Amino acid sequence: MEILLIIVSAIFVNNIVLAQFLGICPYLGVSNKLSTASGMSLAVCFVITLSTLVTYLLNKYLLVRFGLEFLQTIAFILVIAALVQMVEIVLKKVSPSLYQALGIFLPLITTNCAVLGVAINVVTKEFTFGLPSHMLGLGEAVLYAFATSLGYGLAMVIFAGLREHLSLCEVPKPFRGVPIALVTVGILAMAFMGFSGIA
Repeated sequence: MEILLIIVSAIFVNNIVLAQFLGICPYLGVSNKLSTASGMSLAVCFVITLSTLVTYLLNKYLLVRFGLEFLQTIAFILVIAALVQMVEIVLKKVSPSLYQALGIFLPLITTNCAVLGVAINVVTKEFTFGLPSHMLGLGEAVLYAFATSLGYGLAMVIFAGLREHLSLCEVPKPFRGVPIALVTVGILAMAFMGFSGIA
């Protein structure tokens, strides 16, 4: 039951973009096309999950053990930057078209506050949703990170679909471009608020 609670809460109730407002820059920047948004979602999913795994172990076995918790933020940023470079190299070899489509936004995962926010939430135990502290381990941390990244991807793919549909509609001139995108994000966030009674 606790695992289901973590998954539902991370994807729907506490969505990293629509409820916590982290990772808005790439969310708005890459969501023009559904193909680009889905590729970015997969890259962010991989980076969030892997960086949470690495930063959890780094924090538990190095920073906390030697009393270096004050270095958490800088250590986490370095880990995330290294992982993004790895993803960039792999994407360049495996899918050059997706690499070209993502363009400048792929290196921006390094500065995506959603990735750092999830890593910090995990080590500060802000993802627990009432679970006893003895149940909080590496498995729950990675599960939370994966579910959060799925929520990010879900929100991005839905938004990209809405933006593709909006490009075919007659939008009033003052609302064209970014204004209608922000109005759409607001309505999408309100829709996700409907899940708040579940968990």
